[in-house]
Amino acid sequence: MEIVYVYTKKRSEFGRQTNFSDESPKVVMDIEPDSSLRANFIEKDPVDVAIQNTSEMSEHEVNTERYETENRGMNHSEGGWPKDINPGEVEQTIRFRKKLEKDEVYMQTIQDLGKQMEHYLKQNNAVDIYEEYFNETTATSLVTETPTAKTIGILRDPQDWKRTVTHISWYPDGAHRVAAAYSLLEFQKSTQGIPLESYIWEIENPNKPEHTLKPSSPMLCLEYNPKDPHLLIGGCSNGQLALFDTRKGSQPVEVSPIETSHRDPIHKCIFPSSKTGSEVFSTSTDGQVLCWDIRKLVEPTESLPLEYAGYKPGLLLGGLVLEYESTMPTKFMVGTEQGVILSCNRKAKSAQDKITAAFTGHYGPIYALQRNPVYPKTFLSVGDWAVRVWSEDAKESPIMWTTYSDNNLTDGCWSPSRPSVFFTTTMSGTLDVWDILFKQTTPTLTIQVCEDSLHSVRMHDRGKLVATGSHSGNITLLELSETLSVLQPNEKQNVNMVFERETKREKILEGRRREMKLKAKQQSAAVVGGGGGGGGREGAALPMQMSQR
Repeated sequence: MEIVYVYTKKRSEFGRQTNFSDESPKVVMDIEPDSSLRANFIEKDPVDVAIQNTSEMSEHEVNTERYETENRGMNHSEGGWPKDINPGEVEQTIRFRKKLEKDEVYMQTIQDLGKQMEHYLKQNNAVDIYEEYFNETTATSLVTETPTAKTIGILRDPQDWKRTVTHISWYPDGAHRVAAAYSLLEFQKSTQGIPLESYIWEIENPNKPEHTLKPSSPMLCLEYNPKDPHLLIGGCSNGQLALFDTRKGSQPVEVSPIETSHRDPIHKCIFPSSKTGSEVFSTSTDGQVLCWDIRKLVEPTESLPLEYAGYKPGLLLGGLVLEYESTMPTKFMVGTEQGVILSCNRKAKSAQDKITAAFTGHYGPIYALQRNPVYPKTFLSVGDWAVRVWSEDAKESPIMWTTYSDNNLTDGCWSPSRPSVFFTTTMSGTLDVWDILFKQTTPTLTIQVCEDSLHSVRMHDRGKLVATGSHSGNITLLELSETLSVLQPNEKQNVNMVFERETKREKILEGRRREMKLKAKQQSAAVVGGGGGGGGREGAALPMQMSQR
């Protein structure tokens, strides 16, 4: 006997969602207590029991390992020919093409494709997809955006020693490489076993350096040759100049002799603009600037003692930084450890005439010196606790300066894309961004890059990327927002107005100071020459006594 179950349900109720409704409580089961279990019961007073009907969850963080990238390429060759056709034989390929073009299937396929292609061509002609509707308008950036900067990479020194990144240089043909010089700045520490290597890093591969440079002594500065990116020049702590060629290994291809080199560590070396690109300037705390030809580093081609008669005659000033602007091929500037900026003319005949002016105002060594990229007559200097902006037309005092910082400043530079923006690094590990058009009393943006002190900063030529070097040997790469990297409307004109206004104000103050000094001098001369009723002999003897004193 077959048992059949039949379920009946309306079609309108198929697939309906589940609906919940409130119901009053009802007893499903009532279990009476077991009196035999009372003897096993132990009373506890009080009793706290925590019950949670959800599962416990915890939060964990995991750092994944860095991935290594590798560039590979593929070449495609012609193929798809029948086995009996040799692609290298021109006659066979021509004969096969003619045979294929006479095939009816081929002709029909071409006709069908031609109709489709004609349809799409007419469609493209109907609407110009490449039409530009706003040719006459100029692009403006959003100035209301909040200035920001984000970290895009950190390059760590692979050595176990805690070495300082003393100098950074960007690759001339793009922002994908950066060269850094590493050195130990604490002279109290033992120099035995200190690694000498400096590195060239690939930005997209921060795990290990792309190239290692092995000088005979730790380098304090390292610069790319702007005309040949394979060549680098480095200034060593023993005073020698080392030339590297990345195509010829890690060792320097040429080193200046110790007899003709600097007697103190080389703190700065630059490539001035020349036809051959082989000229190099170097400066050191031994009080001289040497000019070299990298094709033959046997001896310097020219030397300039850093002695200025208008400052302190007979005193050699120790050089720390050099500044050269290609638009002023005969001029260069030197920042010294005595806080004096020397303006030099390389085409002068004598050594005394080569130093044309001195700018005084800092109370300690000058760690950075750079001309404005748009208005080269204006330059900034970084030293002690402040940044000072100077003009060549006002030599007695700076035209602008920042408020004194709580920490010593270590480096600074202008933005290559925005003439009103400059950057400074401090001993507290912060990168300060200043915009003189926005405010001059406090930084526009302060970034805590690391806990250690920062000792070097370098902007890329496009003004979007900035690299900072720390005391612990880390290079931090930062990407700036468009507010800090894109030229704002009328920015050049506004900056020029600010510089001209401040320069004019300083000239007026300089003239007023000269008048006051001359007036005070005349009054003192009148008091001395008047004598006061005691006879001409005493009045004449008094100036003689003052001159003897």
